[in-house]
Amino acid sequence: MAFSLGGSNGTRGKGRFRAGVGSLSEINIVPLVDVVLVLLIIFMLTAHVMEFGLEVNVPQVKQVKDTAEDLPVVNITRDGQLYLNERKVNINQIAGEVRDRFKDAKGVYVRADSAAVWDVIAQVISALDEAKIQPIRLVTKPLDTKPGR
Repeated sequence: MAFSLGGSNGTRGKGRFRAGVGSLSEINIVPLVDVVLVLLIIFMLTAHVMEFGLEVNVPQVKQVKDTAEDLPVVNITRDGQLYLNERKVNINQIAGEVRDRFKDAKGVYVRADSAAVWDVIAQVISALDEAKIQPIRLVTKPLDTKPGR
């Protein structure tokens, strides 16, 4: 059984589509564009939330070294809270946590907010030194030494 959209003028295949009828297999891309634009807007609004880590303002210095290794970093927030990488930790358990989570670590990095109380920073360094975790390095941010700023 065959269906034809054209007239029955006896020609095969040539009269199948009349002017103005068009093909039914066209893809409507308007919903696709709508979905893509909505996803783009959602991504743009939430991209700043996806940043890693805690908000810590570290002091600025001239010399900085970068690395891509997963290192033990003790974060000290402005209000004195301690975090080992992104997990909250007690100052009395900090040495054990460093040894448990980073078995072959060659040192510990202390990243303290520039407005943090120095007493907390000193106690963290003392606790790590007492546990014989060496070396202890302080994380800083480079100074902007470009002229014109």
